[in-house]
Amino acid sequence: MKKLIAIALVLIMAFSVFGCTTSTEDFEIAVNFASEPNTIDPALNSAVDGAVMINHIFEGLYKWVDDGSGNATLALGQAKEVTPNADKTVYTVKLRDDIKWSDGKDVVAADFVYAWQRLVDPNTAADYCYMADIILNANEIMAGEMDKSELGVKAIDEKTLEITLHTACPYFEEIMAFPALMPIRSDIIEQYGDQWTFSPETYIGNGQYKMAEWSHNEFIKLVPSETYYDVDKLGPKVIKFALMDDTNAIYAAYRSGSLNFIQEVPVDEIPGLLSSGELKVHPYLGTYYCCFNTSKAPFDDVRVREAFSLVIDRNYIVENVTKTGQMPATAFVPSGISDAPGAKDDFRAVGGDYMDVSAEKYQENCERARQLLAEAGYPNGEGFPIVEYLYNTSDNHRLIGEALQNMWQTELGVTVNLVNQEWNTFLDTRKNGDYSIARNGWIADYNDPMSFLDMWLTGGGNNDAQYSNPDYDALIMQAKSTSDLAERMSLMHQAEDILMGQDVVHAAIYFYTDKYMSQGIKGMYFTPLGYYFFGYCKPSK
Repeated sequence: MKKLIAIALVLIMAFSVFGCTTSTEDFEIAVNFASEPNTIDPALNSAVDGAVMINHIFEGLYKWVDDGSGNATLALGQAKEVTPNADKTVYTVKLRDDIKWSDGKDVVAADFVYAWQRLVDPNTAADYCYMADIILNANEIMAGEMDKSELGVKAIDEKTLEITLHTACPYFEEIMAFPALMPIRSDIIEQYGDQWTFSPETYIGNGQYKMAEWSHNEFIKLVPSETYYDVDKLGPKVIKFALMDDTNAIYAAYRSGSLNFIQEVPVDEIPGLLSSGELKVHPYLGTYYCCFNTSKAPFDDVRVREAFSLVIDRNYIVENVTKTGQMPATAFVPSGISDAPGAKDDFRAVGGDYMDVSAEKYQENCERARQLLAEAGYPNGEGFPIVEYLYNTSDNHRLIGEALQNMWQTELGVTVNLVNQEWNTFLDTRKNGDYSIARNGWIADYNDPMSFLDMWLTGGGNNDAQYSNPDYDALIMQAKSTSDLAERMSLMHQAEDILMGQDVVHAAIYFYTDKYMSQGIKGMYFTPLGYYFFGYCKPSK
């Protein structure tokens, strides 16, 4: 009875906080991606949920638009014209005449210059600073060898940008749409510092929507920005991002009608929801993996890392835990990422597998793992310290953690304790290297293997494994410095050989699929990078 009362109260509270309407004139929607975001500063965010919000509040030179089938494609955003030179190392960008900030001020070229210089400034400590490393002098600035003013981007006049790259980049248009390279107002940052994102009065954007309210740990409310050039075509009068991480509460809120969109559902509900067609699954360019802290014992020993990876029964996890079409991972870069033009296969097919994860090979893999652990000084797990597996709140992550815990105990004879943290704390703990093994996942920021490989450069902002190998660094930097597409792919294959084959930095578990449920809305679209767009949604009834 107490449980029923509690559920009823949750539903009542959820409806009052996240309640959505479907009338065309007063159309409000409520969506859920995660709990309280770690940051919604475009330069500092490194999470998909934060990027989804930022994509509604800010806009880059390019933007993602609906291709007519619910999939996103790139189009000009704040730019009205982008002209590269012959070798595609210098871009002249003309900005739209009608672009404004949400407080009514004009968006000018200097706003992009400021944002990009801030991104590469070592004092900003942006995880995604390397997204700009293709720009002339960016690497030298990030290394402290040059001043940020020497970055290869300048404002020719209020509506003209000139961008100089050190090497032609095949995915630079996608970079220009990436949240970390969206413009930011210098006067706002200078006045409010790192507090600028917390208040609707200071969180000034140049995108479709603006923040109206942030009730911490409950919701972030967005309303259309009257100054956006396309505001008359926007759909929802309110988009509420419900900040929740309890899967059962999220699902209950959806069933009550107070959430229009969710991604997390109780694991036990998945088969029925797939069968009914309510739960949609589509391709996702990403990899779910265990991240080892390579800087601390016992995972500073590659033999230990490989042993822990080999005994993971990936087929069991995708067939009995996740159950939404994921493929067991045999490498870090997933299928679906392009290789060099002319190659008949994608990068994964060309690069091949780093381990045989078939069910028939599992016991052989376990035997090899026990041998490696013994060589590392822990025969049958004897003397191996008790370690912790860190994960963020989610039934799915918990169940995967429990499966891993059992596999490591059963096959290696080691004890692994599970530690759960809420999203913000988890991100900080993992980033700071205060863990032994941690749940991790990476979704492509653009369709190129580099999106999965340059994050492991020594000192990289998203290098949660604390990994460092000069040979790996050299290959990645060579790949970034050549305009020969076949050569850069070859260099990236060599780099992945080190990352996965030689150093076994992490244990890739499966290649993602993206799942969601939606109701009461139409016109949503998405990218295989994990971005969803709701600005042009209409009521479905």
